[in-house]
Amino acid sequence: QVQLVESGGGLVQAGGSLRLSCVASGRAFSTYTMGWFRQAPGKEREFVGVISRAGGTTSYADSAKGRFTISRDNAKNTVYLQMNSLKPEDTAVYYCAAAVSGYYGARWQEYGYWGQGTQVTVSS
Repeated sequence: QVQLVESGGGLVQAGGSLRLSCVASGRAFSTYTMGWFRQAPGKEREFVGVISRAGGTTSYADSAKGRFTISRDNAKNTVYLQMNSLKPEDTAVYYCAAAVSGYYGARWQEYGYWGQGTQVTVSS
């Protein structure tokens, strides 16, 4: 069983930055691929990005490229989502997710463990 706890959300003006954190329980964190997703009211869950087990590879949705950066610290069981140049359309609940299979991709169905989410609101 993997427990994930996100933090760092909040209210920010357009053009601002936020860094989300997600702490995982257990000793096998370095074996999980970690993804970030978001869901806005009335919309489907949307892939934001993913980071490989060792952190050497990342992939992003087009909406996040050039503005968001995912990193991880396996010694701290933590994955981060640095968000810069935020836009009102980035407003959503952001979730981290773990793929214990090592799946590296955008399909949310492949991630077996999810955090509770953290709200990000970007004002115009």
